[in-house]
Parts: sequence; structure tokens; C-alpha cells
Amino acid sequence: MTEHDKRIHREFLKAEGWVHFGELRTDQQQRLPRPPLQQPFPETAPRLPLIPPAELTVGTLPLLEAMRRRESRRKYTEAFLTLEELSFLLWATQGVRGIFRDGVAAFRTVPSAGARQPFETYLVINRVEGVQPGLYRYLSLEHELGFVREEPDLAARAAEACNGQTFVAQSAVTFVWVAIPYRTEWRYSIMSPKLVALDAGHVCQNLYLAAEAIGAGTCAIAAYNQELADALVGVDGEDEFVIYFAPVGKVATE
Repeated sequence: MTEHDKRIHREFLKAEGWVHFGELRTDQQQRLPRPPLQQPFPETAPRLPLIPPAELTVGTLPLLEAMRRRESRRKYTEAFLTLEELSFLLWATQGVRGIFRDGVAAFRTVPSAGARQPFETYLVINRVEGVQPGLYRYLSLEHELGFVREEPDLAARAAEACNGQTFVAQSAVTFVWVAIPYRTEWRYSIMSPKLVALDAGHVCQNLYLAAEAIGAGTCAIAAYNQELADALVGVDGEDEFVIYFAPVGKVATE
């Protein structure tokens, strides 16, 4: 990479864009319709209720201990996650705590610039008790799993999309976060790429800590084939595209 290229790419990380942000009229300022808090999901598709947050009994490991244990884990046992454990992981990463201003934004369990929350969570489920293996989407507003499709080689396809990282296929479930950039662009215009990237980090760190709290582990994956990843979950690659993977599985006790 040349010095010129380095300077261009590093501008993305700096705060100087805020100087010009005030000169813009964002779509929100122009009173254009706000994007929905959640992408539509077919009414006829099967849905599976999750354990309500108020009824969760797992994940009680002290935060200090979870932080001490936190590391990227690439070896998983063949144990199943329980539905309660999966419910906890989903609530910890994208759970909705409240909706305000008539649906303008949602407060969740993770921070997000302007509470825009620009993600949808897809799941490649391999081993969860009482859940048929397949591709699902977390319907956060309802706290439900929406069934997308069943496919015999789905786990292998997920590993292939992650540039052949085979441990992905050994997970109990793989989280696949899809970015909906316009949710952030509607409010933040040119600053949105940086903010979406920051928000993705918030989400995955919560998964790391939540996984440790249930005797599981995860490994954030940003090295993936974009075309294969988008095809895996069935998004268009423009208005919706995969931005992060994170396989999760139970880990051997030491």
C-alpha cells in the first residue's frame, strides 16, 4: 500500500468528517420517510417464540469473570445449546429494551449511533435443543426466531463463505450480522460507514461476554467472501449485506 493509499483509507477513521456533516441536509432533516426498525418478514413463515428476557435464568456469571475469560475460541464440543441459552445470546446482542418517538428508534442491549441499530441477525443453527437445523432470522421486535429455510449443507456453506475456516461448520450456531446501512445513513449521511463499523463491534463484544457466561465461546470473523456470504443468507449485497460472522459453541471445561 502506498503512502497515498494509507492516507486515503485512514481518513475513514478520523473525526474530521463531522466538520462537513453540519453543512449537509440529511434525509432525516429533509423529513424523508424513516427506514423501518426491522426488515419485513413473511407472515406465513414459521416462527418460534424465544424465552422472554424477564424469565431468563442463564448467564449469571459475574461480569468481571466473563471479562477475564473472554477470548476468541475456535474449538467447540458437540454439545447442544438450549433454547434458553440461545434466547439469552440473542437478547444480549440485539434485544429490544424499548421503542421511542413512535418508532423512530429502538433502545437495545447494545449502544448504537443515534439508536439507529443498523443490523439484522441471521443464524445458521446446527445444534440447539428443540430447534430444527437451518437458517433463521432473529425478529428482535417480537423476540422470536423466524425460519428462513432448511438446507443440508448449510454449515459447510457458512464455512466456505468464511474463506474455508472449517471451525465455523463445527459451531452449535453461527451468528451472521447483516448491515442495513440506510438506517444510519438516514440520520448521519457521510459519517455512516464509520458508525456502522463501530456499532458492529459493540454487538459482537456483547456476544463474546454473553457466550462466556453460559460456558460457550465465539470467534469474530471479518475475513469472508462477500458474495458467498450474501448468497448464504439471501440478501442483495447493496442495500443489505453481511458485515460480520461469529460462530458459537460450547467449549471444553479446563
